[in-house]
Amino acid sequence: MIVTADEVRAWAAAGESLTLEFKSDENAPLNDRELVEAVACLANGRGGMLLIGVEDDGRISGARARHGSVTDVRRLEGLIANWTVPSCPVSCAVVQVDTRDVIVVRVPDARPITATTDGVYKRRTLDLHAKPQCLPFYPHELQSREASRGALDYSSLVISDASFADLDPLEFERLRRTVRVNAGRADATLLTLDDRELLRALGLSEGRDGAERIRIAGLLMLGREEALRRLLPTHEVAFQVLRGVRVLANDFLRWPLIRVSESLTERFDARNQEQEILIGAVRAGIPDYSRPGFREAMHNALIHRDYAALGAVHVYWRDAELEITSPGGFPDQVSLDNLLVTAPRPRNPVLADAFKRIGLVERTGRGIDTIYEGQLRYGRPAPDYARSSSGTVQVVLPGGPANLALAKFIIGRDRPDAPVTVEEMLLVNAVDRERRIDVERAAILLQKGEPAAQAVLERLIESGVLEARGPARERSYGFSAATYRAIGSATAYTRAKGFEPLQHQQMVLAHIQAHGRITRSETAELCQLTSVEAKLLLRKLLRRRLIEPSGAGRSAFYIRGPESLDRSKKISARSKKQTKSTPETS
Repeated sequence: MIVTADEVRAWAAAGESLTLEFKSDENAPLNDRELVEAVACLANGRGGMLLIGVEDDGRISGARARHGSVTDVRRLEGLIANWTVPSCPVSCAVVQVDTRDVIVVRVPDARPITATTDGVYKRRTLDLHAKPQCLPFYPHELQSREASRGALDYSSLVISDASFADLDPLEFERLRRTVRVNAGRADATLLTLDDRELLRALGLSEGRDGAERIRIAGLLMLGREEALRRLLPTHEVAFQVLRGVRVLANDFLRWPLIRVSESLTERFDARNQEQEILIGAVRAGIPDYSRPGFREAMHNALIHRDYAALGAVHVYWRDAELEITSPGGFPDQVSLDNLLVTAPRPRNPVLADAFKRIGLVERTGRGIDTIYEGQLRYGRPAPDYARSSSGTVQVVLPGGPANLALAKFIIGRDRPDAPVTVEEMLLVNAVDRERRIDVERAAILLQKGEPAAQAVLERLIESGVLEARGPARERSYGFSAATYRAIGSATAYTRAKGFEPLQHQQMVLAHIQAHGRITRSETAELCQLTSVEAKLLLRKLLRRRLIEPSGAGRSAFYIRGPESLDRSKKISARSKKQTKSTPETS
């Protein structure tokens, strides 16, 4: 493994994280047992780097020689492999940084659960102050971790103390009614089976020695309330209605999941108001929240939650938003940056498959599209997953007054043979909020590459929704005149068309000329732009080398770039030349 001193300095300056840990070797030498435990901890997280000889504050104090007068990296790698179960294949290097040695240990990611040969299990996590730490890895957490990476289906585990008598006959009938109600989506052959055959067909039990062995998924879907409390105490669902600091409803349910689904839908329907708009001769309802979108988000929370972890699925109905929270972070390889495009990765495959077969969720596994469409179709912002953490998935459905003009425009363009896609809705919604977007911004919104984003933009141009503005290198996209007329803002087109980006660029350069520097927030205020628009404007100036960055993070600002300085010199020289050539007047 090749690591440079500059890389080590950069890591030390960045500070510890989930994938970067520092170990001091200065006052209290790090022994082999502590070193191996630190490696196992990183292996049970996302892998990463262990730097020996770096203090918690990032100061490089140096590591002692571990094999006489030197550190033999091959012997160190062998030690770690021999003292971990299963063996962890690390890579090591010794890097000299300012006359001091730092030992770098690279721990691979996507490892099976790793222990030391002494039987120590540790995991890498964040504390309440977002500071990384290593904690004991408890048995129920081992199952959660394997489920999140797809190595274990917790819902398929057999509950040894559960029997067929712990299942409620009324819930079997509720399941059959659900199949009948969802005809066309559900598997109709399930209606021909008796109770025990139904269990096996859905994978909710396994037969052995003539007896039914009930799986966790079976108890969750069909169990009696008393059995659920006794055998699966982690299962709980809360529905809370909050008005400011007042709690108007605070219901906690420990029922089987199909009954929970029906109850939450009834509570949702009772509070979800709707207003009508006229589209031609047809009336269309605009609800506070999309019913299909809510049900899909709620079912996702029930299906994908971590049933090995304590905590409840929460549905919070607030003044201007609906939030659904479930214990357990995103499954492995799923993140905020790929939610729309990643392949389905259910945490509980048996439970997810049962929900699909009885028609409660999309059989395609693309329920996330339903959640997004439910928001965007009615002129509201996209669902927000930004509050999610490593231990919780939270989706917020923004509420409040709908953009009726935009909703009317989108619904009016929808055709059975050519429906408006979620991708198109996302970009139209973004242009409505930000006035214009470019390909780079579109790619971020769609979570795809720029060629794919360009293709969606071209479709919107061909259909007359958008039009391109500016030269090729700085091209942006905004609503066409027809779109502005359709949403009742014809004068906005004239303002958007007439207010060219060149004016913004000149304003920024003039500010830097006068004050020596400018920040992103100052750019937004100066040009009356959103933060995203200001970022894009500064990025264009950076590409043209008219400005250059200085500082980092919140303290970052921008100064004149080499092209701007050259331009100023040329203008100054031209002015002097003109002055000399002008005859003096007496």
